[in-house]
Amino acid sequence: MTEPSGASSEKPRRPVVVPAVALVAFTAVGITALLGGLSEAPEEPEALGPGSVLDQGLYSTKFVESRVTVEKAKGTWDKDKRFVELVFEVTNKGDETYQVGLPPVKLEQAFSSNSFAGSLVKITPAFPKDSGPFTFAQAKGGETRQLQPGVTSQVIVRYRLNDTEQPPEKITMDVASFEFEPAWNTNVPRWQMIANESLENYKFYPEIKARVTLAVKKGDAT
Repeated sequence: MTEPSGASSEKPRRPVVVPAVALVAFTAVGITALLGGLSEAPEEPEALGPGSVLDQGLYSTKFVESRVTVEKAKGTWDKDKRFVELVFEVTNKGDETYQVGLPPVKLEQAFSSNSFAGSLVKITPAFPKDSGPFTFAQAKGGETRQLQPGVTSQVIVRYRLNDTEQPPEKITMDVASFEFEPAWNTNVPRWQMIANESLENYKFYPEIKARVTLAVKKGDAT
């Protein structure tokens, strides 16, 4: 018996069901490929604590401690002053004298600094503006604001506490580093902070080399 005209000897094919999730994933991968691939998440900065040593390029820095100190009154007209201090041992690895400096007021202002304290680009918690910071290095003749080449100095960054203010339990610092590269305007090599330009506002933000957390030692000073 012959088959009816126009009939096929093959069995009808079953439809293939593709899960919606797979379609979405496939589409997302395709779009990502067209846009140049997956973007890499920024690396987390190195987490450090007390006693750690960080190579900042221009400086080799040991994060000694954070503590509360009291400066005794100098007379009946004066009164005791309390400070939270950050203590560092800093070696100037450059060939010139550099400044102890100050932590930047704003993050986007930091990249132009080559001072040591200028590399402490964020300190948490933030202290009130009238609290400081006050910075100096210990020297044989007393205090100095300079870091001599090849010399290791103890550097103090301090904030004053008001009469009723309690010191924080800990302090965290975002720390930047430096590289010896030609300056953009002179092409002469110099030490400058490693920073990246933001395409949103065309400002330079420092690259965070390490995040350092120090517990505040209170002792009998509170």
